[in-house]
Amino acid sequence: MVAQSLLLGIDWGTSNRRAYLVGADGKAVRQHEDGQGALAARGRFAEALQELRAEMGVDAQVPVVMSGMVGSALGWQEVAYLDHSVPLPRLPETLVPVAGAPGCFIVPGYCYRDHGSVDVMRGEETQLFGALELRHGDGLYVLPGTHSKWVELAGGVIQRLTTFITGELFAALRSGGTLAPLMDESEDAQALRAGAERAQRADALSHTLFEARARVVSGDAPAASTRSYVSGLLIGTEFAARRAGTGADTLPVLRLIAAPGLEGPYLQVAQMLGYSTQLIDPGQAYCAALARFLEVQAP
Repeated sequence: MVAQSLLLGIDWGTSNRRAYLVGADGKAVRQHEDGQGALAARGRFAEALQELRAEMGVDAQVPVVMSGMVGSALGWQEVAYLDHSVPLPRLPETLVPVAGAPGCFIVPGYCYRDHGSVDVMRGEETQLFGALELRHGDGLYVLPGTHSKWVELAGGVIQRLTTFITGELFAALRSGGTLAPLMDESEDAQALRAGAERAQRADALSHTLFEARARVVSGDAPAASTRSYVSGLLIGTEFAARRAGTGADTLPVLRLIAAPGLEGPYLQVAQMLGYSTQLIDPGQAYCAALARFLEVQAP
């Protein structure tokens, strides 16, 4: 078993669970990843945590900080969102104790409201806080995934939050419907760029997605290009929406917090559209945030 001077941090998502055992320097001593997300652990979170501790050799006295869907209505204990006006550096003082689980805490997510629109996030706030701790500073952050997040920070405060269900929609299109038979495993960088360029015209996505099939059945494009073309359409739509929403002509530096495998298409589209980019490792950012949480939990 390990010493009490460490902290166990768990990024507990809907489908997956990533755990990091860190010290005050923000370096991971041990890591673990499995499919015991909130859906799989529902109704048995305490037992799932005990199993994880045993798997990682973590003593029961080591404090635990959890983020993500573990704090949602699907999770262990529902935790209210913070208003987006609360600065990210204040996250360590907002941790919520888990009832009946001494030494266990949940990081609240954020709710963003602006002129009648509303958006939320759980889990990404910890990575964003860690990115600030790593001195990446204010500006535009993109966190791709099932639900891709675009976040603009100023003074450590969320100025804008926009979520796109890009990953979820892409998976749905591949699993059923008229596009599914065309979306094989082929990757085509040129088709990705073509899809992203098409998205910049800002036509309705429901139309441009149908157009992806029309390109094939009309003989204008090979079927093997469809998967990458649709990926470009979806990702390009995010970029088009961001530009339309700000009206700014000058492109900011795009800070990309992306897991391996997700960063490639976003980097290609960003660079194609003229963005300068910074790639941030999500695990390093998460652990940097955990180091600050450890300071709060230290006796």
